Amino acid sequence: MLTVVMATRNRAQILQDVLETYCHLEQPGSGWKLVIADNGSTDQTPQVLASFASRLPLHAVCEPKLGKNNALNTGLAWLEGDLTVFTDDDAFPHEDWLLQLRNAADTLPAYSMFGGAVVPRWEVSPPPWIRWVEIGPAFGMNNPSLEDGPMLSGRLYDIIGPNMAIRTQILRSGVRFDSSIGPRGSSYPMGSETELILRLASQGYKAWHVHGAVVEHLVRAEQLEKAWIMKRAVCFGRGRRRWWPNPRLWMGLPRHLFRDIPKEGLKIAAAWVSFRREALFRSRWRFNTLLGEAIEARTLARERCAVAGSLRALL
Repeated sequence: MLTVVMATRNRAQILQDVLETYCHLEQPGSGWKLVIADNGSTDQTPQVLASFASRLPLHAVCEPKLGKNNALNTGLAWLEGDLTVFTDDDAFPHEDWLLQLRNAADTLPAYSMFGGAVVPRWEVSPPPWIRWVEIGPAFGMNNPSLEDGPMLSGRLYDIIGPNMAIRTQILRSGVRFDSSIGPRGSSYPMGSETELILRLASQGYKAWHVHGAVVEHLVRAEQLEKAWIMKRAVCFGRGRRRWWPNPRLWMGLPRHLFRDIPKEGLKIAAAWVSFRREALFRSRWRFNTLLGEAIEARTLARERCAVAGSLRALL
């Protein structure tokens, strides 16, 4: 048996469309269960969940504390079976999705983490400039040309939240998502699944890519605005500061930022005066990513000071 876990918040209509897709999934022979953690929705989400209770092996739970990872961690209390599949409330699986992941877990006992293909599902036709976008961090996609095989250190970033699985025994040992990362409002450090995968890999767990396990990740119309993508770059930079190896610091900031931020600023200026739109877009993305790193470095510094102050108060 396997358990699918997702978190949701205020996406009632999208969730309804996704769950309708789930009703047409091919069923694993050993059975499956769907756990959805409602992260304090104020729309029609509870009613949508109730409407599918008789059509799916659905168990709904509520986690009022804001944060996707808080909701996922709450959902982990309801696991059944030997494989836990994670996905998003805006990811539409292909019919054989669970069969593909189930088969990989059954035939590859040496591997404990599995990732599948995540491809775009455009709500509207994307603009021509979409080719400038790093669609992985921008929209939660991975490389569709990846073939079945082991995910070595350089490829672990292609195991992403809309389509990944972990053997349940690992989660039953107490492993949880880092609640300081992941969606919880409009600005946050992204990459919580990446942090978890890298953490488990550092403990010796091995990962495998399942090319045939496919989900389509919805890209909404508002996500095709350049302003939205530039805000996403800041979130990406904030997350990268959380889960990358600790860099060398100066005045609390990674030292490379003192070199790279001015360099990207000059590139932005040069692209702007020469009317090179693609170069301007790419430089702005890199600049905002670096800005996100700086923001999160300051946040981490404040957290360390708060911890140190608490320890001093106890002494």
